[in-house]
Amino acid sequence: MPFPALSSVSVCVRVQWNPVWNEVSTIFSYAAPVFTNEFQLRGQVDMLGRILLALIIHGKHLPYKASFPNDGAWHHICVTWHRSSGHWAIYVDGDRKDMGSGTDTSRDIYGDGIFILGQDQDSFGGNFTEPFFGNITDLNVWNMSLEKSHVLAFNACSPMAQEMLYSWNLDHLSSHPVVQEVQVLMFCLAVHQQMELQGCRTLQSWSDEQPLFGLTDCSDPLPFICRSSRERYLKMKQMSDSQTSQPTAFMNHLMKLSNKTQAVLGQQPSGLSSLAQASALLGISVQALEDTQQEGLQPTDMVSLIQLLSLAADFPAQPLADTTNHSQDNIQELSQHFISVADSVISEDNALKWQAIKEVVNGPMDVVKSIDQMVTSLSSRLMAETDHLTIHSPNIKVEVQQQRLQEGSRGSSFCGPETDKHTNVDCISVPHQKIQDLHNNGFHKLTLVNTWYGSLRPLFSSEENITMVPTVNDGSQRYLGTILGSSVISTTVLGDDQQLSTAVRFQLQHRVQNPTGTVYDPVCAFWDFDLTPEAGGWWNTRGCEIVSKQYGYTVCYCNHTTNFALLLQVYEAQRSPENEKALQVLTFIGCGVSLCGLLFTFILFIAVGVPKSDRTTVHKNLIVALGIAELLLMCSDWASANEAACYMVTALLHLFFMASFSWMLVEGLLLWSKVVSVNISEDRRMKLYYIIGWGLPVLIVGVTLAVSVDEYKADDHCWLNVKTDTIWAFVGPVIFVLAVNAVVLCRVVMVTVSSARRRAKMLSPSSASKMQTFDLTWCSSVTTIVV
Repeated sequence: MPFPALSSVSVCVRVQWNPVWNEVSTIFSYAAPVFTNEFQLRGQVDMLGRILLALIIHGKHLPYKASFPNDGAWHHICVTWHRSSGHWAIYVDGDRKDMGSGTDTSRDIYGDGIFILGQDQDSFGGNFTEPFFGNITDLNVWNMSLEKSHVLAFNACSPMAQEMLYSWNLDHLSSHPVVQEVQVLMFCLAVHQQMELQGCRTLQSWSDEQPLFGLTDCSDPLPFICRSSRERYLKMKQMSDSQTSQPTAFMNHLMKLSNKTQAVLGQQPSGLSSLAQASALLGISVQALEDTQQEGLQPTDMVSLIQLLSLAADFPAQPLADTTNHSQDNIQELSQHFISVADSVISEDNALKWQAIKEVVNGPMDVVKSIDQMVTSLSSRLMAETDHLTIHSPNIKVEVQQQRLQEGSRGSSFCGPETDKHTNVDCISVPHQKIQDLHNNGFHKLTLVNTWYGSLRPLFSSEENITMVPTVNDGSQRYLGTILGSSVISTTVLGDDQQLSTAVRFQLQHRVQNPTGTVYDPVCAFWDFDLTPEAGGWWNTRGCEIVSKQYGYTVCYCNHTTNFALLLQVYEAQRSPENEKALQVLTFIGCGVSLCGLLFTFILFIAVGVPKSDRTTVHKNLIVALGIAELLLMCSDWASANEAACYMVTALLHLFFMASFSWMLVEGLLLWSKVVSVNISEDRRMKLYYIIGWGLPVLIVGVTLAVSVDEYKADDHCWLNVKTDTIWAFVGPVIFVLAVNAVVLCRVVMVTVSSARRRAKMLSPSSASKMQTFDLTWCSSVTTIVV
């Protein structure tokens, strides 16, 4: 059906996401003849397992924010947009999850476009690269912006009075052959309201270890039974049972040092009763870590130590009776032991073990939070007799600075450990003016707690891409994802022992190497513990901006204090549309000239009446194979718009280019048989040549298709996938052919030169002149093989 130009639009659809699919997916896309990314809804799974949604309006990519759980259930999604105000909204299951206004109000959505479910459109009606995996139904489109009440009603399957631009009807849809139609039973509130009036089945009590259920009003709120997920509980139980039945080397050594230790590590959190006990346990843990360094920590050990750090970090904030009995040396010793234990837990050697305990603990930033809490709480006791204190370990550096505020107070600066080259060191500073502002606001004492963490980057799984809107969207680069690309550095500001927030400036090195064909774009970010608190926080960029970007490091400015890092957005370098067009023209011209030359040569072989021989037969087969390959290459750009046609062109290109090189190999073998080994029958030779020239390519292409059918073709053009091992099905044989022909060339030259020298001694001057012509003929043949 034709789509008119739309000044307002609403699209609603029910989707069931495939839980195992983690790539970017397009729920629907609308492309106009004059603009491809006109209106599109896409989603992707974040590292927490939620599905995040983002709209594209007039080519502008809005942020991934609206979310719903990736639970394999059906969810109702509606998006609305209105030109006059630029207001847009995304609703999930009737709730407004994201909204905004002022988004490109300059024009309507173009008409006469193509609306596709489950695929994006990199070109008008084609070039699909980001498919949706799952089930889609109940698509409805309005040429108006629905109100929330309308969305709620439609979510409950209530009938809509508003006239639709399109109402769900399979007869009005064109389906791709791979799309399957299935029958499902949908749950709709309006349909089941009568059933709910009877009450909801709830757990009432237990009898003889059996649950007893009853009926309760569905609107009554009920308490939660569990504080953690079933998976987390089972994992914790498994670790606890394992530690009890088979203690690790670390825990065995720990129990030998103190019989009371196990009561705290891995058991009840109430095991710590004083700061002195916390200090003693940390000291014993440090000793056990040193004594079992060769065996290393196991996942259960790490969970126990993370719990100990969290418990110990809570104590300094509590008013304890024994606090006055701890001298500054004791407090510093406690802090040093705390940092040593934390350093061992976040060591790069434990990267794989962090993945094993991710269901039990939130991540390495839990350790960072404990360190921040401990040092901040102890800062007044640590600085009782000094103005500067540094605690250093291989992966962590902590520095506490204290100064009296007055007119002309200097700014502060803190740097991580120096590198071998003593350049581009990780540093963070509070500007002089900000410190002066604190003095002007009546603060007298300033305490700065600075920390640096050098080993956190490997602890974040590379598969868990950080969800972020790409900063480069001009089409010159393809966005692949975002990763943590630096150390983590932080500053906590205390004014008269009161925690404050102020602007900071920091410089961090890029700690990721650029693989060939990829580029990185840095983003200044900080860890926000309040963002997704159920997961321990997540990266945020609010209030941060880049001051300067240099090769190997980036300077940032943020208007608050917390833990900072550089996130690197990874892009695959792509050619600009102008360069792509120029290369297409050059390819077309080059292949066209070569094809004309091949055609002219083939016609000469037939028209001139060259005597039939094995050499001319080999030449003709080489011309045919190479000519068809170049003709397919010229047509491959047109085939890329159709998935099936592109797949076929890829297989044929693979076949005929392989045949071209196979016949080049035959040319080499033929030359060998003429010069080096001349006792092979011609009939037997030709049968072997046909097997090599055509049989071998068919075998290679057939086996490759059977083994890697899903990874055979590249994503954006009709050729083999260079990102997998599939490309070696072409490169490997080509290298072999070149190597064999190089050996043939060397051997033929040696035989020819040796023969020419022997005959030169026996022939007369007139015969010698004929020998030169004979040599020239062979050189011409060798040149033909090389070309």
